[in-house]
Amino acid sequence: MDHLADIRKYAPKPDEAAVAGMAKAYALVMSKPDTKWVAASDPAEIERVVDNFLKKKLGRKESTDALTAACNAVAEKMKADRSKSRIVFYYLLAEHFGQLSMFHPKKK
Repeated sequence: MDHLADIRKYAPKPDEAAVAGMAKAYALVMSKPDTKWVAASDPAEIERVVDNFLKKKLGRKESTDALTAACNAVAEKMKADRSKSRIVFYYLLAEHFGQLSMFHPKKK
């Protein structure tokens, strides 16, 4: 799967280092058919994205309603894609919150 090409549909100049870091971090998730897509129309799935990605991974402190609204905005942006890639969805959320750099590879 070419994550970079998929992200370019929504972000013309993606942060390639962040994409590579996300692809590495979520390689296991993306290898499983039942977890590689975000079911944006399922409230339980959006709740999981809010809790596990936005709150735990990104450390967001906004209200659950505000974070859910950000997920809904990304889902709306991606509405042309019936299947919403988790990497693209997460990338757009991280971009929205200005946190793409946290996925950059750590320098040794």
